[in-house]
Amino acid sequence: MRVIGRRWCVAAAFGMLAVSAACAQTGAAASPVAERPAAASLVSGIAARLAHAGAIRAGFIQTQTLAAMRQPLVSKGSLVFDRAAGVIWQTDAPYKATYVITDAGVREVDANGQLVRADAGGRGVAQVSRMMRGMLGGDLSSLYAQFDVEANGTPDRWRMLLRPNQPQIAQAIRELRMSGGAYLETLVIAFANGNVTKLEFVNSARVDTLAPAERAWLGAR
Repeated sequence: MRVIGRRWCVAAAFGMLAVSAACAQTGAAASPVAERPAAASLVSGIAARLAHAGAIRAGFIQTQTLAAMRQPLVSKGSLVFDRAAGVIWQTDAPYKATYVITDAGVREVDANGQLVRADAGGRGVAQVSRMMRGMLGGDLSSLYAQFDVEANGTPDRWRMLLRPNQPQIAQAIRELRMSGGAYLETLVIAFANGNVTKLEFVNSARVDTLAPAERAWLGAR
């Protein structure tokens, strides 16, 4: 059970990478934003709203509903998101683990506070990390390359629905839903196989100064 739990927690830590990973695997050119002037205008406003903070600290609740399991898998924890450096993803329940995602790859923090390589795969992780940070940091324009985008609301309170327009992505992802205001609040990934991952971000706040250990982890090469 511990091995299964560990594998699940590793998977949970990288739930947010799923969409970016699919995008990284396709080289499709972006559709002209001008074809969607209203949506493009709102998305630009959303991007500007999200990008106001360079670093963010938040709590998360992740719920994975798997087609092969009766009960959803729920994990809780916190994260530090630094647009320039990477993400520190700390799962508190049901299993304690801390992962550091940077352009150098994915590493786990051991009991001594040292970084060790995580057993989580890693092909293209650096590229995926950059894309994820861009998305959460407000750089949403690249999503037009792989998704048809529907956006409504205002930059202060918005919702977005993204459906893949590339067959390679559609084989893995059915749709992506995002909502929020000043910060991303909810991210729902519906996969083609029937699985659904929902991430809820709570108590998001701008961070002016990271803790010394956090700076060391994100700056490690």
